[in-house]
Amino acid sequence: MDNKLFYKGFYGLERETLRVDESYRLAQTPHPFSEESITRDFCENQTELITPVCHSIEETVCELEKLDKKVRETLDKQNEKIWLYSNPPHIDSEDEIPVANFTGRHSGKRAYREQLEQRYGKKLMLFSGVHFNFSFDDEYLKTLFGGEDFSRLRDEFYLRLYKQLCRYSWLLLILTAASPLYDRSLFEDGAEGVVLSEYASIRNSEKGYWNSFVPILRFESLDDFVKSIEEYVENGQLFSASELYLPIRLKPKGTNHISNFKNGVSHVELRMFDLDPTSPLGIDERDLEFAHLLIMYLSTLPDLEYTPKLQEQAIRTHKEAARFDLDKVYADGVPILQKAEEVIDEMSVFFGDNSPVQDILAYEKDKLTNRLCERIEKNRTCG
Repeated sequence: MDNKLFYKGFYGLERETLRVDESYRLAQTPHPFSEESITRDFCENQTELITPVCHSIEETVCELEKLDKKVRETLDKQNEKIWLYSNPPHIDSEDEIPVANFTGRHSGKRAYREQLEQRYGKKLMLFSGVHFNFSFDDEYLKTLFGGEDFSRLRDEFYLRLYKQLCRYSWLLLILTAASPLYDRSLFEDGAEGVVLSEYASIRNSEKGYWNSFVPILRFESLDDFVKSIEEYVENGQLFSASELYLPIRLKPKGTNHISNFKNGVSHVELRMFDLDPTSPLGIDERDLEFAHLLIMYLSTLPDLEYTPKLQEQAIRTHKEAARFDLDKVYADGVPILQKAEEVIDEMSVFFGDNSPVQDILAYEKDKLTNRLCERIEKNRTCG
């Protein structure tokens, strides 16, 4: 904690939103942007903003704001808007969901999306959210390992961090879930009306976009980790490594292709954040600050043997944590809201008398307190 480099790092955001017309239906116009920082995800009417690599969360949010402003100004000119919700609007037919029309040297992206369409259908691909990318400053990591075989030790560090983040992905989910309402057409073709779901975040729940099998990975080394993913591609369970869907990802240095892990790990990616319709940019800066603090805290925990049983349990817990009612949801054998409070309390002790940090932790803990009060109120004993 005395190491000032501990707080340094590199940050980035990717934000997905759908484009809608004046009637709040999916826009049927071509993607109106040419720059790489404003691209598409699965479909032509799903806009993805990608910030540059930044040196603080504040700077990252400012970059997102610049991109958001540019998108809104362009869409205003063609009478379109951003749909700032994770769940899509009403859909009459999957014909309203054109696969992103990548061409030329990027035509492989379209072909890959067409494969996803065949396996999952188009509707699941409309779920939108925010991905948070982070890496520690190498100067900090060098203070931990010294100069001997730094690249290998750095990769091992990120493998250990990845395992811990997978185990605790549910915590970020219950603090940022923001999509309990959905249009009936999401699950019933052509149906109309808005439904209050049993899930606070459908895209993170069992009804979201998950692989049809539980991927079990290996962690003896980065090479072993990569091979365990490649085996799913070789046996046809995945079209490519990109299809592996988990709330946490490791990203390689260079272009995002599994072969580039030969260059080492670049950063971790947290993929569970819903779009927050109460925040103008779809994400609250305080939630990103908390995510950074959680990464820092988990990076200091001892390594663990991430067995197939633990991997299966982590996915199960994440899906269960997406429920609106958490009364019967547990993490590590403890009621999940109680466990969440325990983790935040441990973080509070870990970070000591750092006032800005304690303010962020208090903000997140208040969310848990409100959830607990809501549970008690249901039994007519709160307040």
